[in-house]
Amino acid sequence: MIFIEKLIKSIRDKKSVVCMGLDPRMDQEGQVPKYLINELEDPNKIILEFNKILIDNTYDLIPIIKPQIAFYEKYDILNALKETIKYAQKKDLLVVLDSKRNDIGSTSEAYAYSNFEIYKADACTINAYFGIDGVKPFLNYKEKGIFILVKTSNPSSKDFQNLFSVRLNDIPNNKTEIEKEKVKLERNYIHMAKLVRTWSKKLKEFSGFHNLGVVVGATYPKELKIIREIVTESFILIPGYGAQGAQAKDITFGFNEAGLGGIVNSSRGIMFAYNKNKKFPPEKFAEAAREEILDMNKKINKEIGI
Repeated sequence: MIFIEKLIKSIRDKKSVVCMGLDPRMDQEGQVPKYLINELEDPNKIILEFNKILIDNTYDLIPIIKPQIAFYEKYDILNALKETIKYAQKKDLLVVLDSKRNDIGSTSEAYAYSNFEIYKADACTINAYFGIDGVKPFLNYKEKGIFILVKTSNPSSKDFQNLFSVRLNDIPNNKTEIEKEKVKLERNYIHMAKLVRTWSKKLKEFSGFHNLGVVVGATYPKELKIIREIVTESFILIPGYGAQGAQAKDITFGFNEAGLGGIVNSSRGIMFAYNKNKKFPPEKFAEAAREEILDMNKKINKEIGI
């Protein structure tokens, strides 16, 4: 089965579109519990145990997880990342590696190989602003999923993604300067969504969707609506729920009438839920995470009708 088929079947089985982000942090109170840090000492062992406990307590509620590679690089624990991915897949979870890699030519090929052959991820995120020559090496892995950054959840995404642009070669040379000024401009995130639509034309589909998805922050519901109308056959990875402020009502435009079309990611809001919900001590961080996911499922499913 291709990635999107596995994902849709898991969403239907578990009645959940929640994606648990696994972005381990050990620098402050309220993050990875101190008892694990003191007991295990080795960062690879600490984070792997933390992740495994979370997975054990939540795998029946969610279809997919999303480890962010930056935190594993920060603590020099790439072995923990590999083992986390392997463990999650044994628990019937899909894994999208949030690596946002891209380049051109052989470098992009190396990044694709790393994501899918070294880390064994089912899908990954990429920055496609190198154009199609940086995307092709990822598309060569026809069974794997790809989520291309289109409109990210951070406030400063507007600094570039919301700017207007037009390709000069779209303007005929015989136009006058006044006529050129009337050429319709479009925002960069809209143009990127249109590129994704073009790149996906020959991809294999399942239930109306293919493996080439997009990333759109839940913090921008209006933009999410616009992008959904462009990439009708792409699944949308929707970050920004919970800790970044977005709520269930903000993600509805990403889904069709059957409740399909996206996955909603929460990282800190799930991993460190015990720090917000004081009825759970640090030793029960996974129980707090489970309760947070149950709450997310209830609220989101009510909005999207799954």
